[in-house]
Amino acid sequence: MENLVLAKVNGKEITQKDVDFFLNTLGPEQAAQFGNPEGMKQLLQEIINQELLYFEAVEDKLSETQAFEEELERLKGHILKTLKIREIFEGIDVTDEEVNEYYESNKARFEKPAQVKASHILVKSEDEGLEVLKRLEDGEAFGEVAKAVSTCPSKEKGGDLGYFGKGQMVPEFEAAAFDLSVGERSGLVQTQFGYHVIELTDKKEPEATSLEEIKPRIQQDIVTRKQAQAYQDKVSALRTKYPVETY
Repeated sequence: MENLVLAKVNGKEITQKDVDFFLNTLGPEQAAQFGNPEGMKQLLQEIINQELLYFEAVEDKLSETQAFEEELERLKGHILKTLKIREIFEGIDVTDEEVNEYYESNKARFEKPAQVKASHILVKSEDEGLEVLKRLEDGEAFGEVAKAVSTCPSKEKGGDLGYFGKGQMVPEFEAAAFDLSVGERSGLVQTQFGYHVIELTDKKEPEATSLEEIKPRIQQDIVTRKQAQAYQDKVSALRTKYPVETY
């Protein structure tokens, strides 16, 4: 793909790759802000501004100043440290045996929690709730009553809330829903939102996540642990090689 020249500053070309590189140095929010044609034009102008500053800095011989030498030394130190850490981490890998052992030892961490699927009818007062219970006891379909009187947006789906796990609903609602058996209906359940009648339509018991699903995460966990250990081992050895004094 052709690297399109977008501008020249004092004879130096600024290309599309330069703009793309600049965009990639931004944080996610800024990148999203400038990742459009108008934003790219603004980035190009900023690159031009920085090149203008660069040429004047060269003309002013800032590279011959003490401040430049100090900054260069700091940058050199940072680069060398980064390269050394990269060297320490080279060759760290993860075997299938390690992945399997980690999975078997940590199955509880990867377990999919229990979920329930429920529908509900929400009304404002206890009297309205009692009327809902009477209509249901008289044989009216739960979904039809929900559509007729519920104040929750779920009324459009007959009160269906879909699947949810613990911690996703207010405590009173959660406790009542998880205490029901499939097909069972609650009495009135009061929460900060009003009065609910809940019907449990399905329940999923906790289940283990398969090794294939979780393998990339396990590999990353092991690599991170090995890197941390390799780093600690290295700096511990270096503390015996070079004197360290703290004040």
